[in-house]
Amino acid sequence: MRNTKIYVLAMIILACSVVKAQNVVTTQNAVELALEHNYGIQISKNNVEIAENNTNVLNSGFLPRLTGNAGATYNLDNTDAEFSDGSVRTLNNAESSRYNASINLNYTLFDGLGRQYNYRRLKEEKQLTELEARETIENTMIQLLSIYYNVAQISENADALQQTLNISRNRLIRSEYQFEYGQDSKLGVLNAQVDINNDSINVINANQQLINAKRDLNVVTGNKLPVNFEVDTLITFTLGLDRMDLLQKVKSNNVTFLQLEKNLLIGQYNLKSWKSDYLPTLGLTGSYGWNKNNNNAASFLAVSTNTGLSTGINLSWNLFDGGSTITRVKNAQIDLENLQLQKEQIVMNIERDFNNAWDDYQNKLTIFNVRENNIITFKNNFERTQEKFRIGQATSLEFRQAQLNLLGAELSRNQAKYEAKLAELILLQLSGELLNVNF
Repeated sequence: MRNTKIYVLAMIILACSVVKAQNVVTTQNAVELALEHNYGIQISKNNVEIAENNTNVLNSGFLPRLTGNAGATYNLDNTDAEFSDGSVRTLNNAESSRYNASINLNYTLFDGLGRQYNYRRLKEEKQLTELEARETIENTMIQLLSIYYNVAQISENADALQQTLNISRNRLIRSEYQFEYGQDSKLGVLNAQVDINNDSINVINANQQLINAKRDLNVVTGNKLPVNFEVDTLITFTLGLDRMDLLQKVKSNNVTFLQLEKNLLIGQYNLKSWKSDYLPTLGLTGSYGWNKNNNNAASFLAVSTNTGLSTGINLSWNLFDGGSTITRVKNAQIDLENLQLQKEQIVMNIERDFNNAWDDYQNKLTIFNVRENNIITFKNNFERTQEKFRIGQATSLEFRQAQLNLLGAELSRNQAKYEAKLAELILLQLSGELLNVNF
């Protein structure tokens, strides 16, 4: 019978472990959900699709324009017709009608190369939109992982606070026994009860923070996370990061820097496009038409029908437009100069941000290692104080202080761990490597 109870209990524990494992959301799971369901990322993907449509040959201006026209006219007239022999004829309610249809072709043979520069500009704008989408994804990943690690930190904090509460409860039981047997005063019991109340409040607040943080994470992932999910609190740092290697990648792969280069190319194509207005435009026209007239009795021809094909070439040269083209070209040149100046400024800012991020990452990694080592010291101190408290060699105040020291060390270690990881992610984002690593 006892073996049966142990077996049932083991099965229950195993089932609970399986359910918990199924509800654990890793960083990779969260990233995949965000990439698929995050609204900002979906909008950026749609913008890329629009830019792709704009680079299609149908939007290039290189194809001819073909239009079809058709019309019909009906007349009901009262006519007095005087002929050459002097006779007069009166027609009342004389009917006549006209019908026409035509197909017209217009094609620009040469427009000063404006179409070519516009088409190249559209291609660069498409690549710029892709970079903007990448920037959105990177920013979303930083936001997502910041919230994810916040959930992880609060989870670990809540566990530490719960453990502290459990220790305080055991201390209360021991204090009550000591008071009952005359080994301690009532004050020891009251202090233990006060500490339990404080620890309970801390646990309640931590649990509420955890609920709120999980809701934030669910929003970033498009509300696709399972119910009552947990997060993975295991953190691994990217080893072997080289400062000079990352700095070179900043200049070649940073998304902000790449967007500036695209804007420079777009500005150059805009300038060339405006300059094309100085050149003439040569166009080809063609049409095929059909006309039919049903005349009234006053006309010499009762019915006339004609069809015809016509073609032509036209030349247009805007010799002077009041100075509008000159003004546009000058402004485009100034815009290009501003983009170049902006690029130089951004390069300096990015290099500064990278150096700051590198130093910040190294400092926070060092702080985390120190905090991690402190845990061993404070844990040993608490265990010794706890043992002394059991045998009556340490007061409740000393026990509580050792307990709080250990709790503070654990909370500080948790904070340092996730701050170091976020600093690493910022460093990878600046170097353009954020989307090339496994989360």
